[in-house]
Amino acid sequence: MKKPKVIVSVINDLNTDQRVHKVCSFIESQGYDVLLVGRKLKSSQKMEHRTYHTKRFNMFYEKGALFYAWFNFRLFWFLLFHSSSILVANDLDTLLPNYLVSKLKRKKLVYDSHEYFTEVPELISRPKVKAVWERLERFIFPKLRFVSTVNQSIAQKYQQKYGVPLKVVRNVSPLWNPSHIRSKQELGIPEGKHILIMQGAGLNVDRGVEEAIRMMPFLENTVLIIVGNGDIIPEMKKWVEKENWQDRVLFFGKRPYSELLQFTHHADLGLSFDQPTNPNYLFSLPNKIFDYMHTSTPIICSDLVEVSKLVKKYQIGEVVTDFSPKQLAQQIQAILNHPEWMKLWKNNCKIAASKENWEVEVQQLTDFYPKVHE
Repeated sequence: MKKPKVIVSVINDLNTDQRVHKVCSFIESQGYDVLLVGRKLKSSQKMEHRTYHTKRFNMFYEKGALFYAWFNFRLFWFLLFHSSSILVANDLDTLLPNYLVSKLKRKKLVYDSHEYFTEVPELISRPKVKAVWERLERFIFPKLRFVSTVNQSIAQKYQQKYGVPLKVVRNVSPLWNPSHIRSKQELGIPEGKHILIMQGAGLNVDRGVEEAIRMMPFLENTVLIIVGNGDIIPEMKKWVEKENWQDRVLFFGKRPYSELLQFTHHADLGLSFDQPTNPNYLFSLPNKIFDYMHTSTPIICSDLVEVSKLVKKYQIGEVVTDFSPKQLAQQIQAILNHPEWMKLWKNNCKIAASKENWEVEVQQLTDFYPKVHE
């Protein structure tokens, strides 16, 4: 019997978007034929092996309005002329073509909102562009039936705004059971020093990178490793070189997820210093929080609604509010000087990971993708 087909659309890098990968793998496990559609830029790496099908559009434009317009144009015609039983749109920037095709072909549409899209800093600073996205959202969102998002705070905001109930499916990490753990030497991590890590695919302005780097001259025998990339990283590399802090701050760039967690595992503390400068960041729950938890890496975080609630609930780290370089360094140094605190937090991370994992969380999606009976 031919399997029902699900086409999943996302404008992000298919290699690094772990939420989309996890959802696609779950849908496939339910008995569907899955095709994930995205984009390919000049800087895109070779597509990693996946058990489901993938398709990436080559892009004439790589940023700005023309980038979004071209991707949505390509996506609309692709979806229109490819058969499917279910269409899945990830975030507002893929919703319009999915919505139009779902109506034209009378197909089920699932919408997964990864963030509070219209309140991201890139739109807040550009009110005319924000107004366009808000009009699009207001036109489609109230008509949707199957909607999920990444945490309760964002779900409440959308439900208050549009009266549509949302399923909460947090971007929780899968249980981490590595067959082999590489040494610090193999990974290029300094030995005999305290290691702090900041990681992520979106290390942009107000994500705490500057704050983490500024405190490093005031810490003893400690190195900050930054694993990931973002808009601010090139500037930060120049700054570190200018200040001659190369022995205190190391940049490792983007790494495959399995390799990323090897770095995380070796860190003494995991940093999450996102600043509440906009509603999207204030209500965010970054993926790295769960990655830190699953590698038993205690968390030092800013006072964001969802993040601080999780850290305090399981007692897996500490919430900080003063980000002046000396004061922040003093707080980190005090923690590093008390290994018994970190030992307690590491043990609590293991307990938390046994409860907060993708294997449990993903069951929320069974209403959207019921198991196919062959």
